[in-house]
Parts: sequence; structure tokens; C-alpha cells
Amino acid sequence: MKVLVTGASGLIGTELIRVLQQQGHTTDAWKRGTKVSVSEMETYDAVVNLAGATTGKLPWTKKYKQELIDSRIKTTEMLVEAINGCSKPPKVFVSGSASGFYGDTKEVNATEETPKGTGFLSDLSADWEAAATKAKTRVVVIRTTMVMSRKLGALGRLLPLIKWGVGGPLASGRQWWAWISLPDEVNAIIHLINSETASGVYNLTAPEPATCIDVVRSLAKHLKRPALVPVPAFALRLAFGEGADELLICNQKLSAEKLLKTGFKFQHPTLDSASAWVTKNPAD
Repeated sequence: MKVLVTGASGLIGTELIRVLQQQGHTTDAWKRGTKVSVSEMETYDAVVNLAGATTGKLPWTKKYKQELIDSRIKTTEMLVEAINGCSKPPKVFVSGSASGFYGDTKEVNATEETPKGTGFLSDLSADWEAAATKAKTRVVVIRTTMVMSRKLGALGRLLPLIKWGVGGPLASGRQWWAWISLPDEVNAIIHLINSETASGVYNLTAPEPATCIDVVRSLAKHLKRPALVPVPAFALRLAFGEGADELLICNQKLSAEKLLKTGFKFQHPTLDSASAWVTKNPAD
């Protein structure tokens, strides 16, 4: 295949391009600020839209919120316009979204049919998805959760603290954290590209639910470090504003059932297996 990837310099995009190329596919990385013409779009078999400023840059100022919106919506609209202008469009358009669509799930194990929640991330995700689904081809929307990686992403700040022995639960630690390992995230995207009957929304999340303290303790166990120093909710809110409530303190409990029904096999289906991979020295 020939695949266009936006957000190619990000955590997921970088690994996606590496794996696609390893499998013998040709990839093009979209350059931010450029426009994809219809003639260019007609050369691609698939488009994976991961463009978007990181939500992990906290606190969210009014200006940065607008950047979060524009970097997702405007890029998606540009891609959809090019796809819809094609006489022979790409066979599939995989477009990003986030588990933030559901807001605080409480104890509900959110499926793709669970209604939209409330909050800035929920509104942003819904608008992002609405822009993507206007594409006149097979559309797959991926609601991504916390991606567990060795270096970057959601664990980029937490892992060093645990390694130094000063990590611990955030707030109560009892809030649900949906998660997925980086290899599974990338392999799921490629699987959905190749699954011709797959369309609509998919939760990209591991099948084993976990709480914040489960994640912290699992990582600490594999690093052979204590995880005893809690970070109170008020301190998180003071440091990170509303982003603390929407990213760190709220419940995100998601079902992987729809993805599993497509035949996808997780490399890291359990938190223990993902933690072992994250904390393993790549040279081992």
C-alpha cells in the first residue's frame, strides 16, 4: 500500500510509519501547514489522520485550547475535501479521536454506542469525528486511550518518578484509566486498514480494565521500586487546571469488544504484560 500519515512526528505516527515500512508499504508524512491536492490524494491507498497538538501540554490556556481545536479540525477538513474531490479516493480513511469523547465514564464500561460525555475533550472529540465522517470512502474513527510507551506519551512524566522511588497514585488512585501499549495501538490501526468490513468508531484500548493505582503499582513492580507517594487532587488541579480533571482524575473505562470481534489479537492484553514491555531495557 501507499499510505499518507498526518501527525507523523508524534508518538503513534512515528511508530506507525516504522512498522508500515517494515511490512513493505510506502509511506508519506504530511507536512504541517501544507495542503494535499486531489491529484496527490488519488495516489494513496489509505490515509491515517493523527494530526493534532498534544493534550498533554498542561495547563490548557485559552490560546492553546484553540490550537488543540484547529490542529485537529482544520487538518481533517482539508483531508476530507481532497478525498471527496477524488474520482478514485483512498480505500480507507482512518481518523483519530480520543477516549475523552465519553467524558467521565464513572463505573460504566463504555462501548462505541455509549453517548457523548461532557467537557472540553468530549466536545473536541465529537467535532473531530463529525469532520472525519464526511469523507466519501470507508471511514474508521479510532478513539485512542492512554498509550503506554517506554519514552514518551502519557507515561513520559510518571515513569521517571517511579524509577526515582517517588511515584504514587494520582488523587484517590481509584479512577479508571483506559490504556493500550504502543505496539498494540499501531498494530490495531494497521489491522483496521486491512479489515475491509471495519468501519465506524472503534475504541483502541486493551481488554483488561485498570485503575490509576493498578497502573502505578504494576509499573513499580517491574521497576522494583516503591509507589507510595500520592499526589492529591487539589495539587493536580492547581498545577494543571481543568486538564487534571479531564485527563488524570476522571474515570475512563472502555470496552475493547468491538475491536476484538474484528479478529484483532493483542500483543499486550494484560496490564502486567504491558508494564513488563514498557519497563524492559530495549537492549535486553
